[in-house]
Amino acid sequence: MTMNVGIVGCGNISDTYLQNGPLLRDINYIACADLRFDVAEAKASKYGIEAASIDALLARDDVDIILNLTVPAAHAEVSLRAIAAGKHVYTEKPLAISLAEGRSVLEAAAFKGVRVGSAPDTILGPGLQAARAIVDSGKLGDVVTGLATVMSHGMEDWHPNPAFFFQKGAGPVLDMGPYYVTALINMLGPVKRVQATGRIGTPERLVTAEGPMKGQTVKVETFTSLNALLSFESGAEIAFLASWDVWNYDLRPIELHGTAGTLRVPDPNNFGGTVDFAAEAGAFASEQTATLPFGADNRLWADEYPYSCYRGMGLADMARSIKAGVPHRCSGELGYHALDVMLAIEEAALQHRVIELGSTCARPAALSSEEAALFAADAA
Repeated sequence: MTMNVGIVGCGNISDTYLQNGPLLRDINYIACADLRFDVAEAKASKYGIEAASIDALLARDDVDIILNLTVPAAHAEVSLRAIAAGKHVYTEKPLAISLAEGRSVLEAAAFKGVRVGSAPDTILGPGLQAARAIVDSGKLGDVVTGLATVMSHGMEDWHPNPAFFFQKGAGPVLDMGPYYVTALINMLGPVKRVQATGRIGTPERLVTAEGPMKGQTVKVETFTSLNALLSFESGAEIAFLASWDVWNYDLRPIELHGTAGTLRVPDPNNFGGTVDFAAEAGAFASEQTATLPFGADNRLWADEYPYSCYRGMGLADMARSIKAGVPHRCSGELGYHALDVMLAIEEAALQHRVIELGSTCARPAALSSEEAALFAADAA
C-alpha cells in the first residue's frame, strides 16, 4: 500500500522531490504547505497536488508522512509539530541544528510510535552502494586513512536566496557535509572522535545570482573553511576538508586507503558515478553504475552538467520499511550521529581541542541492485 506524503516547505528542493515522485512506487505526494500560502499554491498547481496551510496539512487524516523541506533552523520545530500530530517525518538534512533539538525529535517520535527519517539518501544510490560492497567484501583490507573533500566558492553566484547558507546551522559542513559524513558512516561505521581547525574566508558575500537578493551582501556567521580529522571506531583515520573559499581544485570527493588497496568513491551528492578500485600496487579498475537502478544521469546542473538525482529514495525506503515492520536505512539515528559529527567538527575548530563523540549508530543495511529495482514505480 502506497503511503501519502504531505510537504512542508516549498522552496527549490521541493521540485526535485516532486519530479522524482512518479519514479517511486511506495509514496504518493498529495499536498504541500508553506509559510507563504501563495508559494504553496504555485507549487501545488505545478504538480497537480493540493495546497494547504501548515496547520491544515498536519491535521489531515489522509497524510501518513510529512516531508520536512524547511530551512535548517526550522527542521526540529516542524518535525516536532508533525510528530505531535501523529505523522511519520522525513526531513531534509541536517536533522536539526543542535544535538538537543535532534534528540528531542527522536524522543518525541519514540513516544508517539512514529518513524523519523533524514536525508541524505544518496547512500542508497548504486555508486555509494558499490563502493560499500568493496569495503564489505574485504578487498580493501582494513581502512587505514583517506580523504574526503567538499569544495566550491559558495552559493552566492547561483542561488537566488543564499543568505541561510552562511548562517548558523549551515556552512559547508552542515550544508554539504551530510552527504560526505553519511557516506563515510555508511561505509566505515560510526565516528569516535573529531579534531578540526576552521576560519571564515570573508566576512561578507556579494550575491551575484539572479533573483531578489542580487547585488546585496550577506553577513557570514559560520565557518566557511574547515579541516577535520575523523577517527572512526573501526580504526580508520579520515581527513575531511570542507570549504566555500576555493576557486578551483583537483581532488577526489572521497578516497579510501586500506591495507589491501585503494578505493575512489564517487561524488556522494549523486546517486550514480564510477567506482575505482586498485588492489595493492595494481592499476585502477573501474565499475560503472549508470546502468544500475537509479544510477543513470537524469538532471543537468546549471543546464549543462549531467548528474544522477533520485531524492526520495530514502523516503520511499522508509514508507516500505514502515509497512514491513523493519528498520529504514536513512534513519533518524543515522542523521543524529551525522549531526553529532558535524557539530563536533565546528566545536573542535572553535575550541581547538579534540571532541569525543557522545553518540553512535548502526550502519544501515546494504541495498542490493535487485532490491533497489523494486523501488521503481514500474517494478513488477
